[in-house]
Amino acid sequence: MIFNSLDYYLFFLFPAAAFFKLASPRLRPWVLSLSAAFFYIYFSLDGFGGIAGALCLSIFLWECFVSRWYQRRAAICLFGVAQSIVFLVVFKYWNYLTGLLWWTAVQNPWHWSGAFLPLGISFFTFEFIHYAVDRYRGKADAGSTAEYLAFIMFFPTMVAGPIKRYEDFLPKLRLAEAGSIDLEIGITRILVGLVKKFAVADFMTAFTNHLNRADIAIANRAVLPLWLLAYGIKIYFDFAGYSDIAIGSARLFGLQVPENFDWPYFRSNIAEFWRYWHISLSRWLLDYVFIPLGGSRAAPLRIYVNLMATMLVSGVWHGAGTNFAVWGLWHGMLLTGHRIWRDAIGNRTPTAAGQVLGGVLTFVMVNIGWAFFCMDLPTARYFFLRVLTGARS
Repeated sequence: MIFNSLDYYLFFLFPAAAFFKLASPRLRPWVLSLSAAFFYIYFSLDGFGGIAGALCLSIFLWECFVSRWYQRRAAICLFGVAQSIVFLVVFKYWNYLTGLLWWTAVQNPWHWSGAFLPLGISFFTFEFIHYAVDRYRGKADAGSTAEYLAFIMFFPTMVAGPIKRYEDFLPKLRLAEAGSIDLEIGITRILVGLVKKFAVADFMTAFTNHLNRADIAIANRAVLPLWLLAYGIKIYFDFAGYSDIAIGSARLFGLQVPENFDWPYFRSNIAEFWRYWHISLSRWLLDYVFIPLGGSRAAPLRIYVNLMATMLVSGVWHGAGTNFAVWGLWHGMLLTGHRIWRDAIGNRTPTAAGQVLGGVLTFVMVNIGWAFFCMDLPTARYFFLRVLTGARS
């Protein structure tokens, strides 16, 4: 991971923050854009598609060009949304989607043998879509070319989020001034993130590496839930650690980007969990998927469909595989069940015991769902078969 390397700090973060501090306000967006371009090329050549990955820098330039034509109710905004989806589908889902029509890659005449993921594509395409939609709605200023480039290419958040909003980022960029407090907070957040990653997440890898069919087959049945629990811990500290590093890195420029995790495992229901897990993604899904589908202002059945569809998008966004779709639908079912329960009990305030019970149930159900996230479906099925029955075949 990029944030684990000294190159990120010595060649990009610290020099870029210093140049940004010394530059005039007019030049600062260009400092961010140019440093991001070098960052993108360097790490693409180092493992994210090689030369072809580095050439994907042109996606940002094309998006910037197209975005200059966005206006309220302009059809080109819809084109901007469509092209962002095309970028994501071609690079991330092409082999998966075409593979659904054939059993193997050998049989698939459309298989892209040289497929690669451009650095940060899952995150920057969602920011492209956000800007196009908000320009269409008249909610976002155009900003200058340099400002928009700085927004979409801001390298601390390019790799693992948080997903930014232009209307939030732009005024902060124009007023950015990193003081001693920003530096102190920034360095502290980076160190906290590195501790989460190295001391907790990487330690859990010793257990989560066993979540494969061969090890599941020979393991003591009682150990299997502990391995899955270890994965739940690992993925939280991985994601939260990377978010801390990104947030801390942004503070070195005097910029505050959205918080992304706020102890989600300590929430009393699944809706609360999603308010505090990957917060910037949850809010993006709310604003650009759930509400456009009709949100909560619809008949109960339609609300349930909207929840399922939104979480399906969340699932496939995380990865190209049927297991990710199932993981998303699992959370859609949990949110739908919570909605039905909430409608049934009305506005009654849960008791303390009820909140504790709800928190335990939420934690268990979320961690059961991680099985679909970290294993393919046949392996996940075998995992649950072994946990429930002890059968080895």
